[in-house]
Amino acid sequence: MLASDVIYDVIVIGGGPAGLGAAIAAKKAGSDVLLIEREGRLGGILKQCIHDGFGLMRFKQKLSGPEYAERFIDEFKALGIPAKLWTFVSKVKRYKGGGIKLCAVSKDGVEILYTRSLILATGCRERTAKQVAIHGTRPAGVYTAGTAQHFTNLQGMMPARRCVILGSGDIGLIMARRLKLEGADVLGVYEVKPEPSGLTRNIIQCLEDFNIPLYLSETVTRVFGDDRLEGVEVCKVDEKMRPIEGTKRRIDCDTLILSVGLIPENELAERFHLRIDERTKGPVCDSSAMTSVCGIFSCGNAFHVNDLVDYVSESGELAGTSAAAYVERQSCDRPWPEVTEYRNRMKQPMETRTAPVETKGELAYTVPQRVSLEDFDKKVTFYFRCRRTMGESELTVTSGGKEIFKKHFSAVRPPEMERVVIDMSKAERSLAPVVFELREV
Repeated sequence: MLASDVIYDVIVIGGGPAGLGAAIAAKKAGSDVLLIEREGRLGGILKQCIHDGFGLMRFKQKLSGPEYAERFIDEFKALGIPAKLWTFVSKVKRYKGGGIKLCAVSKDGVEILYTRSLILATGCRERTAKQVAIHGTRPAGVYTAGTAQHFTNLQGMMPARRCVILGSGDIGLIMARRLKLEGADVLGVYEVKPEPSGLTRNIIQCLEDFNIPLYLSETVTRVFGDDRLEGVEVCKVDEKMRPIEGTKRRIDCDTLILSVGLIPENELAERFHLRIDERTKGPVCDSSAMTSVCGIFSCGNAFHVNDLVDYVSESGELAGTSAAAYVERQSCDRPWPEVTEYRNRMKQPMETRTAPVETKGELAYTVPQRVSLEDFDKKVTFYFRCRRTMGESELTVTSGGKEIFKKHFSAVRPPEMERVVIDMSKAERSLAPVVFELREV
């Protein structure tokens, strides 16, 4: 067993775009930073995303996933930030007086690490066939879209010749195009909902431009085959997503690719007993990216599933800056009034140091879920998703019954997350709820 006497200011778990952004931001803020990544290379899921469309907001360029990641990796290395690759965090413990202990496992053995703050940038995982209740045997040839992408783009292996894709999520749409370009026969994309789940640009560029059929309100209910997939059963569904009798038909294929949603990776969050939002499946965080446990921050897809990598990086940078500021205030040896006030506040429950964010109307969720009292003199970035597709719509934000923000949208769709920046100095610095309401006009 290896032991470490080093106490880091910030440890970041996850080396994808959120983790890289967090580590860089914390380092620039003066913190002693360590990044832990379970794979052998930095970049996360971006390593296998060879299509373009990344960085349009941040760099005003259409970059591939590896190109986008490389820009952050270069900066990460230039700053001299250490990274432990092929390393897993197996145990965690937070001390009452502050500070966190991690048990990290790598090829070198078991190492005990200590940090004053922790950033969870663990990303998300794909839903599986079991989670969407597909009946039948367990033959080879049933993959998540990410796994198919890994085989095709990183391993140079063709996972399919005749394939059906279940779900119109963005990765599934991109893989439909990718497999078509590689010579596969993509028989169709089946979506259980009455409208597509992916971004509009991917519907056009991945399906319409390649004549790949999209079947709405239809799903896969059964798979056939013993050693290898031989076919799937599809059928139409009603408004409650229940199969409609008499609509079942079999499609012969050798591969079923699942693009049926993403879930934040929050095993570590659960070990810390962090408060989880049932809507996002990620931790409840305030406007500084801090969770319900002081000193622990969450960002990127571990916080909530994002559409654009630009927003993931932005989330990571906020977490990194906030973690560095938290450590600085906790470590300050001068009895400054504001420092003392901050330390006392951090000893209190989340409800007494943050104002809740409430949603009304057609909003599915808004993040962050709470606003720190000290952020009421700043501009705060919020993200939201609507419940259903709407045309002309209006977002109104109030605090203590006072309107502090309003924005008009020509159209909103559930798959496309919206971003707004709100000047919280217009609100009263209190624990009164900040209410977001979206209405069709």
